[in-house]
Amino acid sequence: MFEKIKVYAFIGPSGTGKSYRAQMVASEKNIHYIIDDGLLINENAVIAGESAKKAATKIETVKKALFLNNDEKKIIQDAFIKYKPESILILGTSDGMVEKIAENLGLPKITQTIYITDVATEQEMKMARKMRLTEGKHVIPVPTFEIKKDFSGYLLDPLQIFKLKGKGEEPYISEKSIIRPTFSYMGNFSISDSVFRQIVEYLATKTPEIHKILRTRVEKYEDGMSIEMEVTIVYGYNVVNALKEFKRKAIREIENLTSMNIVKMEVIAKNIYVEQT
Repeated sequence: MFEKIKVYAFIGPSGTGKSYRAQMVASEKNIHYIIDDGLLINENAVIAGESAKKAATKIETVKKALFLNNDEKKIIQDAFIKYKPESILILGTSDGMVEKIAENLGLPKITQTIYITDVATEQEMKMARKMRLTEGKHVIPVPTFEIKKDFSGYLLDPLQIFKLKGKGEEPYISEKSIIRPTFSYMGNFSISDSVFRQIVEYLATKTPEIHKILRTRVEKYEDGMSIEMEVTIVYGYNVVNALKEFKRKAIREIENLTSMNIVKMEVIAKNIYVEQT
């Protein structure tokens, strides 16, 4: 079915910087699609799949990366049918792994293989391994805003990359994302609903337009948090503008402090307080 797709491989041991350099390698080969740890990426966007880095164990990570689950495999194959890629770059830790990924997805045999040693120095690979081993950091080759929803609650940082090419050529500029998976040395962590309630209520007390908090409701979903508040607003203020600005500040502060994605936030003015003169 996909025999017209030209398949390339980018291979290197775990933690040597493959995901960091994936888009640069793809750009040089004029490849617009990348398969990396369960994701199908087009340019700077994730178009299908779920990251293997979300798996709870290393074994589950390998299973996801190899597309052993038929449902996960079908999602990627459906994306091939929809987007019709001419070529794909598959990332893997060995020739065998990349060949297995191609086979499981019904792709043709590998046309060309690029090794991490072809594009990175020993010193660069050493630094990448150190970041993986000592800090538990993994790179995903897409901008942070692309995966923020899927990685709600993970420690997530943007990584800006600027690399000069040859003389007279345009520099390579890209943003990637650094995450700490659940199976890293940092282990799992969770945040109580009361923490979100306390943060948003504290911010409300610092907002002059809000006189009193009547009720706060917090709910957790797989892709983030939902927060609903009922408040008494101070008479004389523009209610719509005041609540809109409060929501903006609250979402920003909660996401910065907790790394959790806010999927829904509603602030409802139930009463009006008139100050005594």
